[in-house]
Amino acid sequence: QVQLVESGGGLVQAGGSLKLSCTASGRTFSGYAMGWFRQAPGKEREIAAAIRWSSDITAYADSVKGRFTISRDNAKNTVYLQMNSLKPEDTAVYICAARKYESGWLSPDYDYWGQGTQVTVSS
Repeated sequence: QVQLVESGGGLVQAGGSLKLSCTASGRTFSGYAMGWFRQAPGKEREIAAAIRWSSDITAYADSVKGRFTISRDNAKNTVYLQMNSLKPEDTAVYICAARKYESGWLSPDYDYWGQGTQVTVSS
């Protein structure tokens, strides 16, 4: 089993910051990719940021590049998403996900999903 539990969502003003955490249980993630997806009302789920666990290589959607940072802590089995300079258009449910293999890591085909945490950015 792999269980992903997110925390850190909330309501912030535009320009503010928020840090999301995703703690995994069940196994370690060597060879995995971890991603932060987001889904806004009326929009398809998109990948905001992803990290290849073993190599620490990261990738970001153009919409968040330069503002968001994904990182991981091996000892804690935790992946983070630091979100700065938040905009109202960042409002979405943010979902942590894990993919068994690093290949295709920027696709939406992940294997395990958290419950999501709401991020709301007010103007």
